[in-house]
Amino acid sequence: MTDTKVKIAAPTPATTSKGVAGDKKVGKPRNYDLGNGVYRFSRSRMYHKKAVYKFVGKKTPKKEVPKKLVSIEKKIGGEKNGGTRIVLLKKRKANYPTSDSILPHPAKKAFKDHSRYLRQTLVPGTILILLAGPHKGKRVVFLKQLKSGLLLVTGPFLINACPLRRINQIYVIATSTRIDMSGVKLPEHINDQYFKRKRDKRAKKEEGDIFAKKQEKYQPSEQKKSDQKIIDQLVVEAIKKNTDKKALFAYLASMFGLRSSQYPHRMKF
Repeated sequence: MTDTKVKIAAPTPATTSKGVAGDKKVGKPRNYDLGNGVYRFSRSRMYHKKAVYKFVGKKTPKKEVPKKLVSIEKKIGGEKNGGTRIVLLKKRKANYPTSDSILPHPAKKAFKDHSRYLRQTLVPGTILILLAGPHKGKRVVFLKQLKSGLLLVTGPFLINACPLRRINQIYVIATSTRIDMSGVKLPEHINDQYFKRKRDKRAKKEEGDIFAKKQEKYQPSEQKKSDQKIIDQLVVEAIKKNTDKKALFAYLASMFGLRSSQYPHRMKF
C-alpha cells in the first residue's frame, strides 16, 4: 500500500462585512438602557459582575521611566583646560528669529460658496403660508430657490396683493396643496441681484436741514411692474389648468389664522 499525503488548507482569516481581515464585531453592551433611564442591571449588580471588589484598595506601583540624558561630561587634554567639560548632546540653534513666524490659517468660505439646502416639502408650485413680514398670514406660491438660499414666492399679486418676494424657508409653512408648474419658465434675470435696492449716499449735514428732508418711500420700477404682470399671468394660467381652480383662487385669497384651541403642531396643512 502506498501512503498518500493529504494537504490541509490553512484557515482563512475571518472577514467582516467591510471585507477587512481581523476586525472585531462590536456587540451590544452587557448593561444597556431599557428606556426612560432604566438600565438592565443595577449599580450593585454590575459591581459584582465586573468583580470590582477584587481591585478595591489595590494600587499598582508606578514604573520609573529613566530620564534621558541632556548632557555628558567629556575629558579634555591640556594642563590648563580643567580636565573635563560638560557638553550638550543636542546642540542649540545658532540663530533665532526676531519675531514669531505667521501660521497659515484655514481659508473661510464666503457666503456665496456655502452649501444650500431645501426642505423636502418645498417643491416649485407648493402653496406656502407666510409667518413673517408685512404679508404674514397670506398664502403664496413657491416659484424657485435662489442662489442665496432664499425662496422666491408670489401671491400672485392679482389675487392677494403679494408681489414677488424673497423669504427664508424657516418663516414659511409648506402645505400639501400644489400647483403643476412644470410648463412655467421664469425669466432668467430674476435673481438675488434683481431685488437689491439702490442706496443713495447721504448728503453732508447742514444747518436747518435736519427736518427738511423726508424719508422717501419705496416705489417699484416699471420693469418690476411688467415682470410682476408676466409672472402673475403664468401662475394664473397654471391654476386654471387645475380641476379645482375655483377653490384654489379662494384658498389663495383667504388669510391664515388660528382660533382658540387650535395648535399648528397638531394640524395637517
